[in-house]
Amino acid sequence: MLQLSPRPAAALALILAMSAALAVAAPAASPEWPQWRGPNRDDVAQESGLLTKWPEAGPPLAWKAGGLGGGFSSVAISGGRIYTLGDREGSQQVVAMGLADGKIAWTAKLGPVWEDEYGGPRGTPTVEGDRVYALGTEGDLVCLQAATGKEVWRKNLARDFGGRVMSMWKWAESPLVDGDRLIVTPGVPAAMLVALDKKTGKEIWRAATPSLGDQGADGAGYASVVISNGGGVKQYVQLTGRGLVSVRAQDGKFLWGYNKIANDVANIPTPVVRGDHVFASTGYQTGSALLKLSKAGDGVQAQEVYFLPSKTLQNHHGGLVLIGDYIYGGHGHNRGYPICVEMATGKVMWGGEGVEISHGGSGSAAVTAADGHLYFRYQNGRMVLIEAKPQGYQVKGAFSIPNVSHPSWSHPVVAGGRLYLREQDNLYVYSLKSDVAAASK
Repeated sequence: MLQLSPRPAAALALILAMSAALAVAAPAASPEWPQWRGPNRDDVAQESGLLTKWPEAGPPLAWKAGGLGGGFSSVAISGGRIYTLGDREGSQQVVAMGLADGKIAWTAKLGPVWEDEYGGPRGTPTVEGDRVYALGTEGDLVCLQAATGKEVWRKNLARDFGGRVMSMWKWAESPLVDGDRLIVTPGVPAAMLVALDKKTGKEIWRAATPSLGDQGADGAGYASVVISNGGGVKQYVQLTGRGLVSVRAQDGKFLWGYNKIANDVANIPTPVVRGDHVFASTGYQTGSALLKLSKAGDGVQAQEVYFLPSKTLQNHHGGLVLIGDYIYGGHGHNRGYPICVEMATGKVMWGGEGVEISHGGSGSAAVTAADGHLYFRYQNGRMVLIEAKPQGYQVKGAFSIPNVSHPSWSHPVVAGGRLYLREQDNLYVYSLKSDVAAASK
């Protein structure tokens, strides 16, 4: 056995004590939800140890903050700060807040306010390194310093690229940062998507696309770009006014389009990608589709695996999540009927038309997922926890968001063991860790 003399033993004890003290004093790493639908744009938080059942009043409120302004934007979280958009003090602004208490660190002008009953920004800022990127409802695209909010560069999708939106609700996209570039959707044939240098805003390429078909309407939709490597080619996939479109990431070359998923009012949900497959859904009595991508010469072709009619699955807005082999979300036009669909086959495992919603939710449901559960945020402000399993529909708790005065559309975020709920001018932050909830009783 190794023997230590008294002095080395005392020194070792001191080192161990100091190490323990430093470990206690070291701040916890900031949770990272740096963009729309999280790090992977899939709305699935990599969290564990969360409450699997909510008390009757819901999880404990950690803190509440105000001053965000009007709008339906969600939040991005990075580097110890929270970022969102709001119509406040006469302009549309990017708002940076402290992670601990929501205190506003800075604001920066994005563009003009949207003066409408249901106006205000919809997009979520994207945080990458020491920069923040945001797109306003009038097509104003800005790059800001994350530390101070100082503007680095600015573009406008209508003025600089001739862009337009398919219908009256203006731009709602959340910019995508990929490597050295930023990708957004002007939405016109000569510039369906554009790639800009993220540091300078200088144009790298603009993607020209042919006609996708007669369904839908010209212009950008209300979804955000996702990355696919289907068919062995890196590509950007977007749901536009005329349906799904894909362009090669390298140079913006058009790869494939799919018109059948389009409606002529509003194409909203962000597509879901996995491997060689793309799943998309739209409301307005359209439906859902699964496509398989494969190599075709120096390009990629998309083949329909199945199409689900609107009666089976249509996601109006609120989005869908993929957990394991199953798609979960809200079904129905302006409805959030919980549904589980096997992605490979389109088989409805449970839910859909006529499923009983006994927890008080109504209207469309914005959905995110964490730790084997779904977080349904209904348009009437009802928040519902549902177990994410294909064997059956099981509610694990529900509560009402305070002071709901508009359609409660902002997407929920789960990060760092907390649930973030934007409600117009306010942000409510709830503790989801089981030990925190137990201590608050």
